[in-house]
Amino acid sequence: MKSISIERGDALLIIDIQNDFLPGGSLAVPGGEQVIPVINRCIEKFDALGNPLFLTSDWHPGDHSSFIDQGGPWPAHCVAGSHGAEFSPELRLPENFEIFSTGFRRECAGYSGFEETELLDKLESSGIRRLFVAGLATDYCVLHTVLDALGHGYQVYLLLDAVRAVNLQAGDGDKALQSMRENGAEMISSDMIL
Repeated sequence: MKSISIERGDALLIIDIQNDFLPGGSLAVPGGEQVIPVINRCIEKFDALGNPLFLTSDWHPGDHSSFIDQGGPWPAHCVAGSHGAEFSPELRLPENFEIFSTGFRRECAGYSGFEETELLDKLESSGIRRLFVAGLATDYCVLHTVLDALGHGYQVYLLLDAVRAVNLQAGDGDKALQSMRENGAEMISSDMIL
């Protein structure tokens, strides 16, 4: 497998490493905790070179339309200001990073980091051309964010060892990977990044 050097115009985009998606959380993604050491190593590499780090976070109102009590598919999770909405304390974040909150309106699904956020404006103003994407969950927020990034013309590298799927339906994660691949995302492992 070829290695990939981090260049100017590259950014690391980390999706929803929040307590509610990790063991003990209200919507724990199986194996979600396993991505954190991988992501921390990537953070070190990007930060050492001064490349930007962007994070998305679910930031829902208590009556969000995706919650089971409102007729949605999910248990209540990542309610704004709650412990479950906080980033994992295991995530080793540098001083410089930016957060883009999603799903903050009741009717806004917020699966994509581009949905009703300023992420696109920030990428454009920062001169970003390539995104290295990691996080949770492969079949929802990672999938939608990656597809939107590709649609906006960005080259996307998905870090396969730094994503996990919730698999609400069996095979959802594999289908999501296939969809991202078919739409132009390149599948790599974190140890390929120099």
